[in-house]
Amino acid sequence: MQQLNFPVLQSQLRHKNNVAEVWDIVRKKWILLTPEEWVRQHLIQYLHTEKGFSIGLMAVEKAIQFNGMMRRYDLVLYNQQSQPVLLAECKAPDIRITQQVFDQAARYNLVMKVPYLLITNGLEHYCSRIDFENSSFEFLREIPNRVEII
Repeated sequence: MQQLNFPVLQSQLRHKNNVAEVWDIVRKKWILLTPEEWVRQHLIQYLHTEKGFSIGLMAVEKAIQFNGMMRRYDLVLYNQQSQPVLLAECKAPDIRITQQVFDQAARYNLVMKVPYLLITNGLEHYCSRIDFENSSFEFLREIPNRVEII
């Protein structure tokens, strides 16, 4: 897999029936290793080891309903009160981060109402703080750590 703009992934990898899999520490199971999953697993590890977020306060690929349709978000981080605080949308490294990608995450966030939005393809990362009260947002220079968010 492609090297990403994250620390080296410290995760278990295996081949089963000629299929590459990665151990997901959040879901606690082996997952098909796709380029998007490669990015997601790097992000999970980075948020945990570098930014201090607890694995127990992360949810991966959970379904939400948007406009009567079921959708799945990539990663949500929660605070100690079980409130979502960061919504992350992961794309494969060969997918450009475009306005459409931001729009997708923003649509999910209409349902979730999460104050931080993170979009990454593993090479580029964009994080913003959403101010719902003033209907505005600001891009952040870096991904905040647990103490800054919670």
